[in-house]
Amino acid sequence: VEERDASGGRDPRPEVVRAYAPYAIIIAVFVVCQIGAVKDLLDKATITFSWPGLDLTGPTGEPLSLPEFTFNYLTTPGTQMLVAGFLTMAALRVGSGAALRAYWTTLDQLKWAIVTVMAVLGLAFVMNASGQTVTLGTWMAGAGAAFAVLSPILGWLGTAVTGSDTSSNSLFGALQVTAAGKADLSPVLMAASNSSGGVLGKMISPQNLAIAAAAVGLDGREGDIFRRVVLWSLLFLAGMCVLTGLQATPVLDWMVP
Repeated sequence: VEERDASGGRDPRPEVVRAYAPYAIIIAVFVVCQIGAVKDLLDKATITFSWPGLDLTGPTGEPLSLPEFTFNYLTTPGTQMLVAGFLTMAALRVGSGAALRAYWTTLDQLKWAIVTVMAVLGLAFVMNASGQTVTLGTWMAGAGAAFAVLSPILGWLGTAVTGSDTSSNSLFGALQVTAAGKADLSPVLMAASNSSGGVLGKMISPQNLAIAAAAVGLDGREGDIFRRVVLWSLLFLAGMCVLTGLQATPVLDWMVP
């Protein structure tokens, strides 16, 4: 492979197909699971239970539904990714030993990112249950229509700090919707802008930089990578802020469902 790369030759087609196979399998599994009939069938395996030892009431004294946990263990993305992994093992003829070693190596690389996501999700639950999210959203709504321009920055900051767009959405999603309602903006647009801004923050997240550097053998050079991508991240964020601001006006509001 090294000789071929050095000579500028092209990789054999079978190797290219094998390289793309995992991504194709992931896409296929997720698409099939989103088909109406298949999704309805998988949803039948959903279970709901109250979290032990957690009882919450609202300001009026009525029990809140937050302690109830809904577990869609067949439609959750994690299960679908696991299925895609098994199919990839079969397609690429990867042995169970090699697969387990790859799994534990990946788990070791992601261990702190996993802990961070768990902590942020717990913080988001506490903020939602205690009313902090609503309070912050009401305060931020004081920016009025200008909040539409600032909305992606929240998602960007959330992902840059936590390393996860999911964590950013959990932490700021309800806040964005609350602020949108108070500022007479589209909740759909604000929630989407939070997620879009979060995507742009992944390239400067310390956790993601460490994982990417380790994956390509550049351990210890996270700072160099950061300096190369931070400007692009800020430029894309500025563009997203402008786009969101225009989508909140009659100029581009036709783009918002």
